[in-house]
Amino acid sequence: MSVGDEFTQFKDRYNIGTDLISSISYRYKRITGQLNLDFRSSSSDTANSLYVGSYGRDTAAKGLSDLDMAYVLPSSLYSQYNSYTSNGQSALLQAVKTSIRHTYPTSDSYGDGQVVVVNFTDGVTFEVLPVFDNQGGTWTYPNANGGGSWKTCNPRAEIEAIHNRSLVTNRNLKHLCRMMRVWRDHNNAPMSGALIDALAYYFIGDWPHRDKSFLYHDWMARDFLLYLAERDTNQTYWRMPGSGATVWSKGIFQHKARADYNNAVEACGLTGDENGAKRRAKWRYVFGSTFPS
Repeated sequence: MSVGDEFTQFKDRYNIGTDLISSISYRYKRITGQLNLDFRSSSSDTANSLYVGSYGRDTAAKGLSDLDMAYVLPSSLYSQYNSYTSNGQSALLQAVKTSIRHTYPTSDSYGDGQVVVVNFTDGVTFEVLPVFDNQGGTWTYPNANGGGSWKTCNPRAEIEAIHNRSLVTNRNLKHLCRMMRVWRDHNNAPMSGALIDALAYYFIGDWPHRDKSFLYHDWMARDFLLYLAERDTNQTYWRMPGSGATVWSKGIFQHKARADYNNAVEACGLTGDENGAKRRAKWRYVFGSTFPS
């Protein structure tokens, strides 16, 4: 089995399975349909909602447990909840939670500062962010913490930035984001999905083999691990592509990246079919059992 075949099989293993994709779509439409019915008297189960976060950026990998979605509320409701004398943001989250419970009364759902969290028994959690559209593409969303406030975000710009760069890299940006989630989970590296996506975006923009085939994915993994290892350990945040939002560091990931960069160098040096078993074993040190044996 060639290197290209190995990383193609790896891709098939780290991509989200069709059963989970179908389950996510079903729940997304039920939640959207209920919110549209209650807030807009509409029967649509797709309008006014958007996948955001890793799933929305199309960078999520197998093992996904948190699904982020946004629901755009009628603009008239902003004035209603903004006029509350005390924490209208919390009241808004409660109204969204009450609506969702009309569809999922047996699921655990609660307001959590900025989102309504819906826990399902299969371990998947939906986090629903209620938002209001602004000019320029940004959203205003409620923050019930600290007595209540409004904040802004721009996930659509992040989705577009990742999408556009993935197009010019033969989809390698998204492949890299997904495989590095496997690396993170296997190594318990303190990195959010947003930070992986941001750093992968910056890395691949200058990587000389960014538009090559799966035959180059071993080099891509190796070189990105070096890129991670060389980030300043004193840096506490980075900027999200597209929106410029702050992506905070969750801890020191550079040392784990350095150790696995050395493993990746050894794996890349094991060329030829006769070294295939040793090469795959070395990659399994890096990525765990998701990598083919």
